[in-house]
Amino acid sequence: MKRVHFIGVCGTAMATLAAMLKARGMDVQGSDHGVYPPMSDFLAREQIRVFDGYDAAHITTDIDLVVVGNAISRGNVELETVLDRKVRYCSLPEAIRDHFLWDRRSIVLAGTHGKTTTTSLVAWLLTSAGEDPSLLVGGIASNFDGSYRLGSGRDFVIEGDEYDSAFFDKTAKFLKYLPDIGVVGNLEYDHADIYPDMESLRLAFRRFVNLIPQHGHLILGADCAEALALARLARSPVQTFGFSDHADWRAGELEPFGDYTRFELTHGGEPLGHFEVPLYGAHNVRNALAAIVVGHTVGISIERLREGLRTFQGVRRRLEKRGEVRGVSVYDDFAHHPTAILETIKAVKSTHPDRRVWAVFEPRSATACRKIFQDDFVRAFHESGADEVVLAAVFRATLPDDERLSVDAIVDELRALGTSARHFPDTAAIVRTIAEEAREGDIVVVMSNGGFDGIHDKLLAALAT
Repeated sequence: MKRVHFIGVCGTAMATLAAMLKARGMDVQGSDHGVYPPMSDFLAREQIRVFDGYDAAHITTDIDLVVVGNAISRGNVELETVLDRKVRYCSLPEAIRDHFLWDRRSIVLAGTHGKTTTTSLVAWLLTSAGEDPSLLVGGIASNFDGSYRLGSGRDFVIEGDEYDSAFFDKTAKFLKYLPDIGVVGNLEYDHADIYPDMESLRLAFRRFVNLIPQHGHLILGADCAEALALARLARSPVQTFGFSDHADWRAGELEPFGDYTRFELTHGGEPLGHFEVPLYGAHNVRNALAAIVVGHTVGISIERLREGLRTFQGVRRRLEKRGEVRGVSVYDDFAHHPTAILETIKAVKSTHPDRRVWAVFEPRSATACRKIFQDDFVRAFHESGADEVVLAAVFRATLPDDERLSVDAIVDELRALGTSARHFPDTAAIVRTIAEEAREGDIVVVMSNGGFDGIHDKLLAALAT
């Protein structure tokens, strides 16, 4: 039995890959610093040994392969031992490719926004149609109650992350995923810690498109000029989707319909009837369109796709309702980019036009903590129609003043535009204020790409007292 050791095993992607290799019959273990739930619980359920802390003694002579996480750098005692002994090692995306992708049709969902939802949608549409795909996604897909699935079918559906691979490989993860069908729904600047400018990010996506074989398929978002520009690089057939008149697959006549969004679909000008997706907002209709195009491309009928779309259960932390107390609904959302914030709040407002919406945001990602998006955040919160904007402190407080986002300046500019906005120094103050001021019917949308100090449970508890 092959023994695999993970250095840095508690990240979502690393833990998921560890579980997938375990399911393949390998002996899997890993190390991490400060092991804690929920990933420690997940790894325990999967019966994967986890060492709390790094130690050279963990690199035993019977280890066949070491998977090095992209958060690990030189100086880590286990990594130094691996290099000294010349133990075989690889990055996470290399391990995914070598153990799962060479003999599958690889369907890779890429882009700045919507990757996790679209990947989960594609996997569900294929599964509900009886295709039995495999899945790897950077979130918990509710239809599968997990972030991975190992099926016996031809297709492997995978979220195409543009973040870097490892300390020894700073290229994008998705360049290892052997795309047969590649989707780029949109492309905006992000990941300032990896890409110094937009051109460097464009280059990564150009390289991704260049990997799709001539008999493969490239599917592009027609509403995004940056995504659409990739078509000229394709050696494969190209299909487009969106709301634009020139899109091959076009959605129109959007309307909220209970917990669904209903839309009309046309393909090549031919009407295909109405579809319903149990998600809010135009951005999720785009995600649904991308999934429909992939499903049609692999041979699923329009009727089966229509049926599958209705039974999609969403993704945790993507506008996930965490609870309702005193008539106040609390949602958790992963939004951290200005565009995602704008689309998320607009979706909630358009679905619930008579309810007051609180937009609570923690600047946490490497890009969101920087001044790069200072003006974009002002525009996003103002144009979203949020009734109350609440900003937490910048998570990366060690950034130099001339680089760090100024939440106070955002608040001042929003107030000058007539938008109610406040900044609070800690979670306790945010919870206390909302619990005191929220009234029946209010919707509180909490946005962060991290845990945000457990604010969701604290807020629900405070509302209950």
